[in-house]
Amino acid sequence: MSIAALVPVFAALGDETRWSILTALGEGEASASALAERLPVTRQAIAKHLAVLQQAGLVEPVRAGRELRFRVLGAQLSDTARRLDRIGAEWDRRLAAIKEIAESL
Repeated sequence: MSIAALVPVFAALGDETRWSILTALGEGEASASALAERLPVTRQAIAKHLAVLQQAGLVEPVRAGRELRFRVLGAQLSDTARRLDRIGAEWDRRLAAIKEIAESL
């Protein structure tokens, strides 16, 4: 995953309501209406947040009869977590090198 691909993911994750939506969808598929019943947000606002999450590749729509439900795409979240782990490991390596230099002075 490129850095450019991470930008919309982090932008999407940077909103508390979208975090709440992802958390709710982590429990199972749900429609915008069902999410609006569980969260203190209107269905229209939920739909807009779902569009942002979908554009970032974090959720996908699933047709269930006449109802449009959404589900979390765990692969994208896992890829993002792995990327953050690599960044964190690189920072740890750099900080350890700086510590070693400082202690040798």
